[in-house]
Amino acid sequence: MEYLWNVLYSGYSELAGYVTLHTLTCLVPAFFIAGGIAVAVSGAAVLKYFGPTAKKHISYGVASVSGTLLAVCSCTILPLFAGIYRKGSGIGPAVTFLYAGPAINLLAIVFTARLLGFDLGVGRAVGAVLFSIVIGLAMAVLYRREEAAKAEAAAVGPGFDPAVGVSGGKPGAHTLVFFGLLVAILLAGSFNLPHAAYLAVMGGLLTALLVVLKRWFTGDEVREWLRETYTLGRLILPILLVGVFLAGALKYVVPDVWVSGYVGGNSPQANLIASVIGALMYFSTLTEVPIVKALMDMGMGKGPALALLLAGPALSLPNMLVIRNIIGIRKALIYIALVVIAATTTGMLFGTFF
Repeated sequence: MEYLWNVLYSGYSELAGYVTLHTLTCLVPAFFIAGGIAVAVSGAAVLKYFGPTAKKHISYGVASVSGTLLAVCSCTILPLFAGIYRKGSGIGPAVTFLYAGPAINLLAIVFTARLLGFDLGVGRAVGAVLFSIVIGLAMAVLYRREEAAKAEAAAVGPGFDPAVGVSGGKPGAHTLVFFGLLVAILLAGSFNLPHAAYLAVMGGLLTALLVVLKRWFTGDEVREWLRETYTLGRLILPILLVGVFLAGALKYVVPDVWVSGYVGGNSPQANLIASVIGALMYFSTLTEVPIVKALMDMGMGKGPALALLLAGPALSLPNMLVIRNIIGIRKALIYIALVVIAATTTGMLFGTFF
């Protein structure tokens, strides 16, 4: 009975600390930013650049960072990936989008930097972008004949029209100001400002945001923004809080020596184990962050931590089955192997320098 109580108390302590330090100042503003994407950014305007005839520096560049704008998780990205691939997108940009999207969505980057440290947050974003392009280019080279045939068909037939369905969104200047204010609110809550200064800064930012909403957004758009924010919070926050509690309980259940022995330090073996574990496990949106924090508190190295953060959101056993059905078993196996290799390599490089 005492053992069970200690496990529950460990989970409660982790959850209480997380809610106090991170939820109001970090996660809630991030939900509002992610909800605003549905109002101010057209998803079609991002996806239109993935066609086989698009310039490579544009298609791969957009594919590698669009997950930040779309704020998708590993489950949500699968139908988007299937849609753009079946409509004629090149395998390279499509795979780049598939890999990078879940790893660099807005909530994941902010949450990682806040909970695990700025260096891991930046490492996750940079590693996901760079290696998503490497993986995409590798897939394009391996299937270059197939890609050439697809590009030729697109040039002579109706095929994939990147302009179809582009609608919605806001003017660039309005979008920039809107998201700039939301990001500033998030950052203001992240700094330890004196109480009076915090109230003055936050009051000014909120007033400016109200002016922007009144001048540039309709009532329906504001309501849609709030609905999207609420929906994201309702879907993600309960699962996330459960994940934080379980991560705290994990600290008590799993001996520290196990973690430090298998994924401590920065050896190739430790990074590979972390990548494979991440690839096989299923992580609901953002739950990988508190789990990794718990493992780091128990001795996990920074390199393996980043390897797990990169492999975990991009793959899982359910995702692998879906990806196989979309692109075929051979392409799926090559993609899975490339993800594990990329995550392992990134983790080793990061652990070496940090």
